[in-house]
Amino acid sequence: MNDTVVTLVGNAATGVEYRETANGGVARFRFAVTPRRWDRRNSVWTDGGTSFYTVCAWRNLGANLTASVNVGDPLVVHGRLRVREEAKDGQRRTFVDIDAVSIGHDLTWGTSAFKRVARANPVLTERPADASAATSAALSGGTPGVTSGADAGPVATRKPVHTQPWLSEQDESSAPAGRVAAPTGPL
Repeated sequence: MNDTVVTLVGNAATGVEYRETANGGVARFRFAVTPRRWDRRNSVWTDGGTSFYTVCAWRNLGANLTASVNVGDPLVVHGRLRVREEAKDGQRRTFVDIDAVSIGHDLTWGTSAFKRVARANPVLTERPADASAATSAALSGGTPGVTSGADAGPVATRKPVHTQPWLSEQDESSAPAGRVAAPTGPL
């Protein structure tokens, strides 16, 4: 299916309303996007017409959105664009909705502090047994798959666990065991 995916930069025009449904929780709010353009003739910035969108965020995104966003907050919204028409009182009205995939504060206008939320279902956040063993070995300075003591031979060879998202697989495998290579270039 072909979806129109958009990224919008604007402000929360209304408060976030959260409700539980049969498909999970959903949060909704109105989002205002006002383009700004440089007026060369007058040498000033001018505001264009404001477009309003209804943003829907489902499940965890909706719950986190409700706890994080207030009216007027500058946001970046990424999601699927939906346009729908309805007839009411003999008039056709067009509505533009965004099914959000990701929402965050626009850090151009201020700072934000991220706080990880503990989930009720630990199965969704747990690592597989061999991945957590490799991670704990890397953090303790050992080599994954190698035991210490009298019979310190290799138990198994495992693919490295990516502990740093900016490192490629090649970078991590060439780094000494138990150490993480420093990132190269801008992040």
